[in-house]
Amino acid sequence: MSQHRKRPEKQTWGLIAGAVAVTVAAGVGLGLWAGGDSGPAGSAQSQAQSQAQSPAGGRAEGSPAPSRAPSAAPSPTRSYPLSTTPRTIPAVRAHTPARGPGWRPAPGRRVVVNDADLADEGRLVAGELGLTYAGQKDDVRAGDVRLTLNDDEGADPESYRMTVRGGRVAISGSDDRGVFYGTRTLKQEVHGGGTAAEGVVRDEPAKPVRGFSLDIARKSFTARWIEDRVRELGDLKFNELQLHFSDDQAFRIESASHPEIVSAQHLTKAQVKRIVALAAQRHITVVPEIDSPGHLGAVIAAHPELQLRSAAGSTPQGTVDISNPASAKIVDDLLNEYAGLFPGAFWHLGGDEYRALMVSDPAGTYPQLAAAARKAYGAGATVEDLTTGWLNDRAATVRAHGKTPRAWNDGFFRGTSVQPDKDIQVGYWTGKEIGARQPVEYLSTGRKLINYNDEFLYYVLGQPNQFYYPTGQRIYEQWTPRVVRGTTAVPSKYDGQILGGYFAVWCDFPNAQTQDQVAAGIRMPLRATVQKLWDPGKPALTWTRFKALADRLG
Repeated sequence: MSQHRKRPEKQTWGLIAGAVAVTVAAGVGLGLWAGGDSGPAGSAQSQAQSQAQSPAGGRAEGSPAPSRAPSAAPSPTRSYPLSTTPRTIPAVRAHTPARGPGWRPAPGRRVVVNDADLADEGRLVAGELGLTYAGQKDDVRAGDVRLTLNDDEGADPESYRMTVRGGRVAISGSDDRGVFYGTRTLKQEVHGGGTAAEGVVRDEPAKPVRGFSLDIARKSFTARWIEDRVRELGDLKFNELQLHFSDDQAFRIESASHPEIVSAQHLTKAQVKRIVALAAQRHITVVPEIDSPGHLGAVIAAHPELQLRSAAGSTPQGTVDISNPASAKIVDDLLNEYAGLFPGAFWHLGGDEYRALMVSDPAGTYPQLAAAARKAYGAGATVEDLTTGWLNDRAATVRAHGKTPRAWNDGFFRGTSVQPDKDIQVGYWTGKEIGARQPVEYLSTGRKLINYNDEFLYYVLGQPNQFYYPTGQRIYEQWTPRVVRGTTAVPSKYDGQILGGYFAVWCDFPNAQTQDQVAAGIRMPLRATVQKLWDPGKPALTWTRFKALADRLG
């Protein structure tokens, strides 16, 4: 069996028994067919011509098409022009053109695999294209789509190669993720009766993180709506879905450890499991976010004893008292409870907008926090140190479950004696907080960063605080992953530390749009965002042509 990396959270939907198949040569691409509009690609006639041209039934990639012997009685012929690069979203990175009819799906044609680990991918694309999933096979038939795991251990696991030749399609990669993305390219090419172009596609993403963040705390989205977005994201080659399910307004997932905090409208764990399984089938990691120590109003409503109070008796919204050990306990209870529900490798800890640090004198306003900081970290410690310690403690909780922690950039502070753990990835969204720091301040310390630039990538319902619904055109024409804050790109030397980016929906005014209006509003911004995360170059299409392509693909 080929050696490859398997994503641990993927749930196989049925394994095909049997030995691993040997990949068979896919046949010859025909540059010339007899009889004008001859039979379909891969027909018995074309196979016979292919065999007559090459005893081995194939030829080396890039070699010229074999010449035909002159016939005594000339017959009508059809010569195929060189194929053109497939038009997909995101665009493929490279395509080697060839002459030939290409490939279209037809009833009775098969999808076959060389490894049982590709059963999910094979069944999915077979069902989508009206083909027959035949499992592991080593024979070759006209019209086959063959999915193959290869032994290229050094390859990007999300890369793939798709060859259309001789009336057949071969998609290969070192990991099932790459093979899946190849099937997405094929699906888009043949959408609406289209033809997969003859030749070879070589494709891989520029950035490993291509995400969509959804605030389901402030607005209740149905499980079915979220599942529809998962399917959409998968077809666009996104690979992460972040669910922000706890905030001041509501707590939206069923809980066994603290059922008292759960809102009336919520997702059951069974519904979440179905979403996670559907996402895994499409190689999307679901990243949970329980924001703390701010944005915990739904928890505080059930546990008012955790509310932070100032020396004057004021109670800032959604803010727990981190000097109270019970605050840490309830948050850790929840982190531990949901770790198994979300089997992916990442956990977002929030950390933003802790209101104790949004006043001019945190120590004087909240003396209990200042006292707790000195007790924990020494005489010179500050409330910022105590808050950083809280973040590190929550990071340790999720790290114990094998998760890599993430936090918002305004959960990191300048000049603290307590430093945030090095493995905490920065979700950079804003430069508007008190003591705001430029992205370079994070990058120059070697920290990895994910781009959530609120100037381009924030879809905030109701458009408060000078947020405006982002347009796909502005993202497509002006944003790149290096444009982390505002409209200015960070130096190119930091490009490798920018893991990717997220388009985010926040529901500050949940009734400003229905969920169907949200789906329509984010449609083109999602497509523009993934184009810029997948392909680092300037897009080949104008915005007008890109939008027309998106409209054609549905």
